[in-house]
Amino acid sequence: MIIGTSFGFMDGMEKEAQKHKDIKFLHASGYKSSENMANYFGRIYQARYLSGIVAGMKTKTNKIGYVGAFPIPEVVRGINAFTLGVKSVNPKAEVSVKWTNTWYDPAKEKEAAKALLAEGSDVITQHQDTAGPQQAAEEKGAFSIGYNTDMKDKAPKAYMTAPIWNWGPYYVEQVKAIKEGTWKSQNVWGGLETGMVALAPLTENAPSGAKEAVEKAQKEIMDGKNKIFVGPIKDQSGNIKVEKDKVMTDEELLSFNWFVEGVKGQLAK
Repeated sequence: MIIGTSFGFMDGMEKEAQKHKDIKFLHASGYKSSENMANYFGRIYQARYLSGIVAGMKTKTNKIGYVGAFPIPEVVRGINAFTLGVKSVNPKAEVSVKWTNTWYDPAKEKEAAKALLAEGSDVITQHQDTAGPQQAAEEKGAFSIGYNTDMKDKAPKAYMTAPIWNWGPYYVEQVKAIKEGTWKSQNVWGGLETGMVALAPLTENAPSGAKEAVEKAQKEIMDGKNKIFVGPIKDQSGNIKVEKDKVMTDEELLSFNWFVEGVKGQLAK
């Protein structure tokens, strides 16, 4: 078994999978598959929704800053889910987005966060790979929500929680299937119920009542009662994009190219 943990490995893995039919290939976040190559990813947007609840309850200015890497569907989907989480507890709050056009640049990420803080945001979150935005929030006396891993030790006075990944359960399941001879190529997009994605434990910086609100929302998501992207949903201009009671399909989620109402920012053309 060979595991590719980044989108950029896709074409190379596909090529090698064709050469080595006796080896199983698992690729994260891609879309190419074959008899011996499968794709997997997690519905991190579910955890982002939960983190939005924390942010919405914490903000005093009703301005929340979001440092985004690239305006691609994965990032847009996360921003929208986060904003819907915010609005579920604080309808007056807005989420401002600034793009860095990089996945990893500590200085650039920090500067984007500083700009959002200067505009009045008192909570910062991110779709970036470093703790730069967390540190910017701490230096300003604001609060923050991380991403990827628990970032508590990076900005202990600011950090509240983070949407995080946990690939262990999926890998164990795949290895077991290979050993038992039951493995089949399939595309997996796992949610909170699989353990692939989660919200990191809330710190003492989180607002009062947030733990209970998050637990309630998480149970509703895992039970299928809260689909997150269910209408009515309006876009930035106030136009209805998702009709009442309609649930967005996975295909629509995977091609997200518009912001929900409450997001301040533009998608680069």
